[in-house]
Amino acid sequence: MTALPLRPAAAAMLFGTALLLAACGGGGDGAASSPPPSVPPPPSPDDPVRVSGLTPFTPGCNGAGIGGTLYSSAEVEPFVAVNPLDAANLVGVWQQDRWASGGAQGLLTGVSFDGGRTWSTRSAAFSRCTGGREDNGGDYERASDPWVTFAPDGTAYQIAIAFSGANFAAGAVNAVLVSRSADGGRGWSNPVTLIRDGSDFFNDKEAITADPTDARYVYAVWDRIAPSGEGPAWFSRTVDGGRIWEAARLIHDPGPGNQTINNQIVVLPDGTLVNFFTRINGAATGTSGTSLAAIRSQDKGATWSAPVVIAAVQAMGARDPETGTLIRDGANLGSIAAGRDGTLAAVWQDSRFSGGAHDGIAFSRSTDGGMTWSPPVRVNGVAAAQAFVPAVHVRNDGRIGVTYYDLRNNTSDPATLPTDYWLASSADGVNWQETHVSGPFDLAIAPNAHGLFVGDYQALTSIGSVFVPFYAQTNTGNASNRTDVFVARASATPTAAAMAAASSETRGPRTGEATLRAEAAPPFALTPELMQRLAESVLRTIERRARR
Repeated sequence: MTALPLRPAAAAMLFGTALLLAACGGGGDGAASSPPPSVPPPPSPDDPVRVSGLTPFTPGCNGAGIGGTLYSSAEVEPFVAVNPLDAANLVGVWQQDRWASGGAQGLLTGVSFDGGRTWSTRSAAFSRCTGGREDNGGDYERASDPWVTFAPDGTAYQIAIAFSGANFAAGAVNAVLVSRSADGGRGWSNPVTLIRDGSDFFNDKEAITADPTDARYVYAVWDRIAPSGEGPAWFSRTVDGGRIWEAARLIHDPGPGNQTINNQIVVLPDGTLVNFFTRINGAATGTSGTSLAAIRSQDKGATWSAPVVIAAVQAMGARDPETGTLIRDGANLGSIAAGRDGTLAAVWQDSRFSGGAHDGIAFSRSTDGGMTWSPPVRVNGVAAAQAFVPAVHVRNDGRIGVTYYDLRNNTSDPATLPTDYWLASSADGVNWQETHVSGPFDLAIAPNAHGLFVGDYQALTSIGSVFVPFYAQTNTGNASNRTDVFVARASATPTAAAMAAASSETRGPRTGEATLRAEAAPPFALTPELMQRLAESVLRTIERRARR
């Protein structure tokens, strides 16, 4: 085990003991060692923990080069899961050393056994920089799109896309890879290849979900793009706890010239699978609109229903108001979560609440297993501010949480872009309480990968009655150490006064309680100018595929 150097951190950003950071190559399922320590008292909700560290990679570790700008020590696009057998055991994953031209040098794995107070780092061999070789299934230049899940028996699974060469270029290869850990994230198996393609296809935006009702089943889903522009949803599963994965297969074809993106599976209490995705119409010939949709399976993924449309997506995408610099955000993507009572919650960026001026955070839910969905409502705290990259989670007690970034504290200074991270939560989907998670930090120094980039998605989970955001932010004023991954805890339990004030929107500048009532969109006239701007937003989403 090789120690990673620690970076300076403001005392206000750290609590407890010093962070333990170590890099360790993949291989084996990991033998169980000493039992995890007892859970300490939860940290203050106002004290985020820095999870990531300086790069552990040596220059040139990927062995070849697609080319582009490398942002060494930049961590982006995190995801996290909590062990259902031990709530003190968290596993988080992220891109380490992001390339402007797509992907990262490798994916790192953060492991905590004390509820997120301290972390160590590991890695699965998804790329050469994390130990991938031809003989272990990880011989790729770069990796991207990390995702992690826990099965009900405590086994962890993480998934990645890995690739060498540019999309559709001669000699290029790309794959969807899965690794398994039987010891809470300490050790990871050699990658299993779910699909591998050459220059004829590329695979993108994969996600992995362990079935909470049956530890034998784990589901992987992604989109597979052809040079012609078609992009159906593909699927693989294991029915024996990860020992064997079934051959990958198509589960939804959106039709000629159309694409899916951002496929994610959640599992209802009765075992029904719901695959949530964005459908991009006319992606091959010029876009004609996007929508969120879902397909269902009542036989563990063997067969799937026709799609149910959740809502049209009317995302403009975010940008720096002073300079016009694009922010690579979650425009035209979305996030879904399932509650223990079967409630489904979905969130996404949408400009309908501002008449097409800028994006807010839209929320919709289903109480009948995804067959019907409520009309979208706005849940971000400040209607006048651009809000982007939402994530949603439903706690075991049914309370819904939504995290997102916004620019409410931005100034007129074109040299900086002050940005904050927020948590909005609700017990009924109507009255929402907002809690400040972090910021303001300067998003202007984020890696630029077809826009200022901290990730196409962020993560949100919970431990008991506490929401746990897992997110990336910039290190303001430090261009050589642009971003890190952080974890925070927020109880988000409204006071009586907050609930009483929920009938009208209130807010503070950065801290304290803020309450609002979910807001429906006024009539939205899609003028030719607005339709053109929406189409341009979708085209940016498609172009960003090339910078996975």
